[in-house]
Amino acid sequence: MTISTVKIDYTNTEQANDLVFLLSSYALDPMGGEAALPNHVKDNLARRLSELPHAFSIISYVAGKPAALANCFDAFSTFACAPLINVHDIIVLKEFRGLGLSQKLLDKIEEIAREKECCKITLEVLSGNKVAQNSYRKFGFAPYSLDPEAGEALFWQKKL
Repeated sequence: MTISTVKIDYTNTEQANDLVFLLSSYALDPMGGEAALPNHVKDNLARRLSELPHAFSIISYVAGKPAALANCFDAFSTFACAPLINVHDIIVLKEFRGLGLSQKLLDKIEEIAREKECCKITLEVLSGNKVAQNSYRKFGFAPYSLDPEAGEALFWQKKL
């Protein structure tokens, strides 16, 4: 079984279609909200990401089939005065789980982060997604805290 992990070229039609396929599959999963992506997102995602110089995506193929995806964004740590990468989405299709694909995605992201001289990689994970948490811990991630008395950082949102 051949596994390849590459940075997506958003202008490559096949890779752009694979990006939308994987994100659509994730959106239908309980951990992705169980709602189909709107057609506007499907039709425009790759083009819009290609317009963002701080966006990149990594895809893993298993035997030539799209199997896993990570969407990432460059950001900046003011405390470290250095760039960082935020992993916005990590998706591994159910039929490909257990092959270590999340680790392969994270390896590639770390390689890119080191090339960019980033100080860290960040991501968010649902409190009930223990499988993902275990995978991230295995890779070296841990909850973020400055002071144990102040608690761990929480990821909040306000929809507009």
